[in-house]
Amino acid sequence: MNGIPHLTFDLDRPGVSRGHLVVPKGADCEALFLPVFGLNKGEGPRLLITGGCHGDELEGPIVARRLVEWLPEGQTCGRVIIVPVLNPPAVEACSRNTPIDGLNLNRVFPGRADGSLTERIADAVSRILLPMADTVFDLHSYGPGWEFPPATTTHPVADPELMAKTIKMAEAFKLPMTLVWEHAETAGMFDTLAQNQGKVFVCPELGGGNVSSEALAIYEAGMRNALIALGLVEGKAESPTFRQQKSSLTLETRRPSDELKSPARGIFEPRCSMLDVVKQGDLIGILHPMDSLSAGSTHILAPGTSVVCGIRSGGYVKIDEYIALLGRPRNR
Repeated sequence: MNGIPHLTFDLDRPGVSRGHLVVPKGADCEALFLPVFGLNKGEGPRLLITGGCHGDELEGPIVARRLVEWLPEGQTCGRVIIVPVLNPPAVEACSRNTPIDGLNLNRVFPGRADGSLTERIADAVSRILLPMADTVFDLHSYGPGWEFPPATTTHPVADPELMAKTIKMAEAFKLPMTLVWEHAETAGMFDTLAQNQGKVFVCPELGGGNVSSEALAIYEAGMRNALIALGLVEGKAESPTFRQQKSSLTLETRRPSDELKSPARGIFEPRCSMLDVVKQGDLIGILHPMDSLSAGSTHILAPGTSVVCGIRSGGYVKIDEYIALLGRPRNR
């Protein structure tokens, strides 16, 4: 490993700055240069926006580039740092994980300076960019093969004050769903690192991998609403129209009952849609066996009254593979 991570320009300089975050070379590849946009307009909130953590979630990089186009005219105070693509090799391969070392970037934070490429990316972001921000928006999407509404997500935070600030920020996007997502402890997540440092971290899940003009307009509107709420830009927040409605739900999940997994391998047929309200015993989907015409199909039923947060859009699934995520109104 040669060199240390660094920026090629001074983010503290007033006005617009453009350059790169340099991820040093290692035994597995040459140095990586991540394009970085900075806009410093003095006192105010300090926001870091990142996209392209997972290479098969392309909505984030597109929306981030859109922000770069209009922020110089729209931002009134504070500092915004935008990294549209955190993991270029994964994006080039349209792969969730980095093809060079097979690692998931969102599972290796804070990274290692002497590690493989994915770990070096995480180390550079953790050491150079994260200390410059008090709020982080890490742009994701639920990925190909899923039906998922435009949403903001966070995970439960032990600090009640930080949890309240995080939910308030997530709701400020005014996207159709805000989800407090309880799941098994997963080491190395970017949000956990930031929240342990007292920072507000929101993960917009920008739909289910369908990059359409209409969907991108909704995502960009949500980002603008969040910037207005932070006081970085002026204007009036407006709820984007989704499925001919302007509404937003704040939901939470409960493990393990809200994470529905396939009991066998086969072809999954969805029988409900995202944001549908289901009751106990309602049909979520049907799992069809592939190796027999005489064997019956398996009906996947709702375990209780809940809202469908996300559902597989059909396709072959293996045993214990996720097929639906349910939620319920969050208790304040």
